[in-house]
Amino acid sequence: MSNVELSPDERTLCRGSEATPTGPEVELLAPREVPLGGPRAMLVQRSLPNRDRRMVGAWCFADCFGPDDLSGGPGMQVPPHPHIGLQTVTWLVDGDVRHRDSLGSDQFVRPGELNLMTAGRGIAHSERTPETAGSLHGVQLWVAMPDEDRTGEPHFEHHRDLPRLEFGDVRGTVLMGEVDGAVSSARSHSPLVGAEFVLPAGGSTVLPLEPDFEHAVLTLSGRLTAAGAGVPAATMLYLGLGRREAPVHAETESRFLLLGGVPFEEDLVMWWNFVGRSHDEIVTAREEWEGGRARNGDSGPFGAVPGDSEASLPAPALPQAELRPRSRVRRRS
Repeated sequence: MSNVELSPDERTLCRGSEATPTGPEVELLAPREVPLGGPRAMLVQRSLPNRDRRMVGAWCFADCFGPDDLSGGPGMQVPPHPHIGLQTVTWLVDGDVRHRDSLGSDQFVRPGELNLMTAGRGIAHSERTPETAGSLHGVQLWVAMPDEDRTGEPHFEHHRDLPRLEFGDVRGTVLMGEVDGAVSSARSHSPLVGAEFVLPAGGSTVLPLEPDFEHAVLTLSGRLTAAGAGVPAATMLYLGLGRREAPVHAETESRFLLLGGVPFEEDLVMWWNFVGRSHDEIVTAREEWEGGRARNGDSGPFGAVPGDSEASLPAPALPQAELRPRSRVRRRS
């Protein structure tokens, strides 16, 4: 998925080393509404990066979309666009999305399946709902790649058989990492966890957590309470670092994600669809993308997306000021 904002906010610049939490916290991260593909396109709810907290472990971006009835609109129609330095994680509750990329991948993702694209040094992709799609509900997440891996070769993988688990009243699927001994085969580049859970109405459970990780809960549907705090749909609750467990209760049937990882200790510059380390690196990536667009995407590090004939997304203009690192947690006065 692309960040299609014409003026990406410089607040998405992060500095990891100044943000390691000192103990368990609870912080509600309210989403903001962003049009996907323009003002007439479907809307997404973005909870990361947030005004005050921009990362949870290596997770640096979270968009919830739907549930949407697509019968009266175009649905998700995101033309070819670039990424560097990150992984995209696409997970659906309802509907399907077709992924194409410059490696030649052409894959539908459907509920219960995981699309994982590793951008590395650079990749281009498009994401589209088919014309016959009736509804769509899901989430896309980005994972920042550590410095030693972020300039490696791009890669795409699709997982249909993810590990499932049950404890208490909850049913779960492990997307990435490990939960309660269930380990996903999806490739990750830093210690992290991503899992979906479903609780019936009135159901409760205690989530096992890794104390060396910071964690968050992202509600996809229903009315959920985690660690004693209400978490509305499309909203993220940050749980801090050092917890071994978190109690969760569902007033109505609820679906949510558990996200976590070791605090990411590298300085990041995150602008548009690029996760880099410096202003100059972002400038270079933008110039390479725009240069490839001028050549119909047939050359340069990103390449063309076979099978998608629509014009690729232009990169927005860079801000007048130099992009600079900021703390991943906004300092409060």
